[in-house]
Amino acid sequence: MAMPVATIRSLSKRLCPYFRQYQALTTAPRRFKSSKLQPNFGLLLDIDGVVVRGKKVLPQALEAFQMLSDHTGHLRVPTVFVTNAGNKMRQDKAKQLSDWLDIKVSPDQVIMSHSPLRIFPQFHNKHVLVSGQGPVEDIAHMLGFTNITTVDEVRDMFPNLDMVDHKRRPPSTEPRHKGELPKIDAVVLFGEPVRWETSLQLILDVLMTDGYPNSAPNSIAYPHIPVFGCNMDLLWMAEAPLPRLGHGSFLVCLETLYNKITGKDLEYMVLTGKPSQITYHFAENVLAQQAREMGIEGPLRTLYAIGDNPVTDIYGANLYNQYLGQKEVNRLKKSMDRRMKAVQRGSLFEESQLEEESQKVVAGLEQVPIPYEQLEQLSVIMQEKCAEVMESCIVYTGVHSKHSSVQALEGDIEPNILVDHGHRDFESSSELLAPSMEAHHILDAIEQIFIREGFK
Repeated sequence: MAMPVATIRSLSKRLCPYFRQYQALTTAPRRFKSSKLQPNFGLLLDIDGVVVRGKKVLPQALEAFQMLSDHTGHLRVPTVFVTNAGNKMRQDKAKQLSDWLDIKVSPDQVIMSHSPLRIFPQFHNKHVLVSGQGPVEDIAHMLGFTNITTVDEVRDMFPNLDMVDHKRRPPSTEPRHKGELPKIDAVVLFGEPVRWETSLQLILDVLMTDGYPNSAPNSIAYPHIPVFGCNMDLLWMAEAPLPRLGHGSFLVCLETLYNKITGKDLEYMVLTGKPSQITYHFAENVLAQQAREMGIEGPLRTLYAIGDNPVTDIYGANLYNQYLGQKEVNRLKKSMDRRMKAVQRGSLFEESQLEEESQKVVAGLEQVPIPYEQLEQLSVIMQEKCAEVMESCIVYTGVHSKHSSVQALEGDIEPNILVDHGHRDFESSSELLAPSMEAHHILDAIEQIFIREGFK
């Protein structure tokens, strides 16, 4: 007997806690009776504050990687190092990690904050201004950009634009410009520069003049040319007692100045690095490729993200876990939609059966908010089979410590004032800042994961 369309519609509107139950089931600790020889899980490891502090390798990290590697120094579990650092080539970072940990780390296992920019080929032939320190030109070329100008090159070409440091001001007899600069089409912010005042001034000039920094426009160009931001870390942990200012602090300065001067908000084409969802998409794709090379059959079921910063590492992992849950929800909804169409044709279920099915699947599927980022750019790295869940694990060896000076500072703030160290474009959420696992250090985290997964 065919089901009336009105009944089908009413069933589709009923909501139940199914999605929450699904998340609870997939994030609950799992115990296995026997040990597995082949892992069906992967690891995303932060570096600063987890593996090292500054240039000092944490002692627990050496023990942890002895557990993770075989007698040849190769990792036994699909692993990527996901860092918000952006001042090195990934092959240099891989060599540094190999030397630090006495294991074999390939460049493909290192994901820098700028790595996802490789999947934006439509900008690779554009004229881009790059900001940061270290080999920024080489990094840009490695990512696929072909027409590159640095902030220092703009300053050398137009010395009269940089006027903060009196000692660097050009003499009045020096030409006002030393060449012609083609229109700048986009700005790429790799990391914190050395001279913040110079970079802030020249980037603002480029944005407000529509890519012609030495011109005097009739009006401020808006929307401004595209801006790519890499690494949103407000703070990071080195050897100093207090955390150091990161690229996120530079972005706050740039955003605030742009808004103060123009009265408008600085907008990003995309933000990469943790906690950006695009970075976790990229990391999962790399882990899947690594698993295939290791001969692991089937998709990795669980991903574990280990970090020391709640605002980037934990927030980002939990946000991506929401995405994984939403992807499963969408799959189930599509499946149920097909069943409903069959019901409408009178070819599948009676009303009582449909009611039971809808209770299990359709009803109560909630929409999980996804960040603003342009996810259509991810089509080249999206996979049909992806992980079911991402666990977030915080370690107390970096920015976040139960006895850290950061918490000591925040302890002096009135209890009703929430300190938000996250980026402006990511909604503050105490739920997303809560880790699903806690560990004293990386060795403790790996031991917990091995027990959960029944892996030796």
